[in-house]
Parts: sequence; C-alpha cells; structure tokens
Amino acid sequence: MTTCTDLLVAKSDLRSTRLETTELACGEGQALLRIDQFALTANNVTYAVAGDSMGYWEFFPAPAGWGRVPVWGFAQVVESRHADIKVDERVYGYVPMSTHLIIEPGRVKPESFIDAAAHRAKLPPVYNQLQRVQKQSTSDEQARMLLNPLYTTSFLIDDFLADNNFFGAKRVILSSASSKTSLGLAFELHRNRGASVEVVGLTSTGNVEFTASLGYYDRIVTYDAIETMDASVPTVFVDMAGNGAVLRRVHEHLADALRHSALVGATHWQGRGGAGRATLPGPEPTLFFAPSQIQKRNKDWGPDGFRTAYDRAWAAFLPDVSRWLDVRSVKGLDAAQRTYLELLDGRMPASAGIVISP
Repeated sequence: MTTCTDLLVAKSDLRSTRLETTELACGEGQALLRIDQFALTANNVTYAVAGDSMGYWEFFPAPAGWGRVPVWGFAQVVESRHADIKVDERVYGYVPMSTHLIIEPGRVKPESFIDAAAHRAKLPPVYNQLQRVQKQSTSDEQARMLLNPLYTTSFLIDDFLADNNFFGAKRVILSSASSKTSLGLAFELHRNRGASVEVVGLTSTGNVEFTASLGYYDRIVTYDAIETMDASVPTVFVDMAGNGAVLRRVHEHLADALRHSALVGATHWQGRGGAGRATLPGPEPTLFFAPSQIQKRNKDWGPDGFRTAYDRAWAAFLPDVSRWLDVRSVKGLDAAQRTYLELLDGRMPASAGIVISP
C-alpha cells in the first residue's frame, strides 16, 4: 500500500479546497505513478470551470461533490504489475494534483501508452496518452509542462482559422491577451498570417505594458475601450476570458462585422454567466474544442504529419519564451493549494509560470 495525498476542489465552490490522504494498492495489469512535478496555470482554472460541462472531472474520480483538477506533468513508475511497463520509467502527460496515481496501461508502444481505465474509455484520447520520456534539462521540462499543452491549443486555433480562411475576416481579436494560450496564438498569427489579418489583444490596464512589450500583437486594447474599435472591419473574436459581459459588448459593438466567435477559455471565470448567447448580435459563439481539430488533422495529414507541423511551430516559439516567462518552483500540495487560489482570483502575474513538486 502507498499513501497518496490529493488536492480536492469542491465542484459547487471552486474556492473550497482540501487535502485528503488515501491508501493505494497496485492491482494486476496496473502501474503506480509517483507524480514528480506538474505545471499550474490559468488553463487549469478553465478545466475546473468546465469540469462538468466538458467532462474534465471525469478523468480522475474523487469523492462525491469534489473534483481533482487535471494538470500536465512528469511522473515515475514506482510499481508495476504490467508486463510491458517497467519500474523507474519516466512519463509525461495528464495527471491530477496528487502525489500518486494508479493507471491501467494499454496500447503500449515504444514511445507511449494510454491509461485504459474503464472510466476514461469515452474521454478524448489526446488526454489519455502518456509519453515515455527520458530525463531532460530542467528548463526544457518546465517549458513543456507550462506551455506545451497551451501552445497546442494556440497552434490548433491558428490552423482552424486559416483552414476556414478566417471566415473572411481581416482582424482577429483575442480576449485575455496576456494569457499563455492567447500569447501562443498571437505569436502564431503574427508569424504566419501577419500580412493578411490584424492581431488585436484585449487585456486589463495592468497587463498592457507586459502584453505590448512582446511584439506579438499589432495593437492592444483595454476592456474599457472595446467600443473604440472600428466596427466596420470584418472580425473573428477568440474569447479566452469567458467573461459574459465582455462577450456581449464585443458582439453588440461589432455585430454583423463579426464573422466568427470562438469560445476557448475561462480566465475570467467569475463573469462567465449572463451573456445570453442566443440573443447576441452577430454569429452565435461556438465552442472551440482542440481534440476535434487534432482528429481532423490526423485524418488530413496523418499523425506523423500533424506532429511534424506542430513540432516545427513549437521549435519557433520556444526560443522566444525565455525572455518573458518567469518560472517559479514551489514544493508541496499545500503550496499548490495556495497557488491554485491565486490563479482562481487572478492574482498571479501574467509572466509567471508555476511548477509544483508535490
């Protein structure tokens, strides 16, 4: 038996958390992972906010009324009762904010396997895969945890918009412009589409200087100045904030100039209600679900083709990250508990990247 500590979040009150200790036993065909480190970002707040609506609570079962927020991190196999999984193997993938995790390896390949536990069978495959990895440099592992999952979404949105010819738009507006997913998307848009679309970042007054300094956006607009934007320019709106009031103001101001409205994140989760999507002028806001675009491109390009295209984009983005990403390493799930609440309340600087060693 192994003692495991979990950080639990109340589904009905995302500010209510607790640490709970349980005993884990590795059964036949299973493996026990020790979670060595994971990243904690505003993206994980989105997982909590959409825990019920998009099934994020289903990946890691918890006591009734509570959830285990998924994160991306590295882990080591400390016990195995599966013939193809060896003790001391190192893996990277979707894990909970916990010290340990029991998995049921399936589809074992030299480079990866999935967690084939019954409760995960109907969940998106991209989240069930664990990569078999070797120890990398600290900076490379930190960047992979903090930015790689987010940049995947950035890459896919850029690809989705380009694949649809930007719905005829000449401008792309990103809310929560300082969020890491928005920064990645702005980088991709600026790098690949700069001649064809204007990239505009919506952000709070306190984040204007940081966001503008990166050079990823053609223009920065604060939330209180939404109505100053030219309402005649055909526009795509990518909503990373999830703030209902902001969504309504953008739709009411741009109205028929909006060619597409994509819902992605929930960094402003407290204001997510009240938009009344059905009554908004312009196109109905549509949820962008990254796994669907992955499946499309795997079919169009083949898995190797998709991976090659993504790796090329990631290799272009990564060298620029060190000039603005402030990595902060903290130890213990009690520290993770405090950091999660800071992210939830928007008290974390946009440049910060938090890595937890539970």
